[in-house]
Amino acid sequence: MPTSYPLSSPSHLPSDPPRLPWLLRRPGAPRALRLYGFAYAGGDAGMYLSWQPALGAQIEVCGVQLPGRGVRLREPPADAMEPLVERLAADIAAQPRQPFALFGHSLGALLAFEVARRLQRLGAPAPLHLFVSACEAPGYRREGRNLHRLPDEALIEVLRDYNGTPAEVLRDREFMALVLPTLRADFALACEYAYRPGPKLRVPMSVLVGEREREGRWSEVGRWADQTEAGCELHRFDGGHLFVDSHRAAVVDRVRETLSRAMPAPRTLLG
Repeated sequence: MPTSYPLSSPSHLPSDPPRLPWLLRRPGAPRALRLYGFAYAGGDAGMYLSWQPALGAQIEVCGVQLPGRGVRLREPPADAMEPLVERLAADIAAQPRQPFALFGHSLGALLAFEVARRLQRLGAPAPLHLFVSACEAPGYRREGRNLHRLPDEALIEVLRDYNGTPAEVLRDREFMALVLPTLRADFALACEYAYRPGPKLRVPMSVLVGEREREGRWSEVGRWADQTEAGCELHRFDGGHLFVDSHRAAVVDRVRETLSRAMPAPRTLLG
């Protein structure tokens, strides 16, 4: 089930921002492996860029920055899954050749999964690993609550119930008027997502779930294994839907350990 990003008011919003890249990384030399992070509804690339210090010297994190949030707040949000996936897959495929992995949480898990499928259909280089977090398996998802159709006040109450957004932000009606359209668009992407069966991925997968998830039917979470022929692991965390934030250190440790095993061995020079 989709949820909202713990929103915070930006200190500065340009009145007419330039067109900005979809893939954000910290400056520096390329590392051995790049991790693309797809945020949940209302989220932005910053939640993944903050992982960088804990990922070590070999892994570079690159956050996927969708329009309608962060410094792209004044751009219209994406309103359809298929063109969004096509754009993201094309941007990732166009990057310099480098081993990479995909991580997505909630709505981001659906995006990461569909981007991996799109890359495979294109014959582009495949990710070394796919992490899907806090998301029911495609084809076994419950009908959504149509959160994107709620009146503003009711939607704000839902955000308050998720306990991920500071109360002072929820009370800032001017700021909420800016971000609610993006939240609605993200919720619509998740609620209206329609899975289309296709060839299995040839990518190893990790499925991450919160033990105290209130709304997920996690009896079906193992069905993610049906989507790959390369193996699938399940990892549980002591948290609710936002365990990716409340238990960030444990999540990042798991990601780092998994990717350390997946990275190709460094080449050696033969005399």
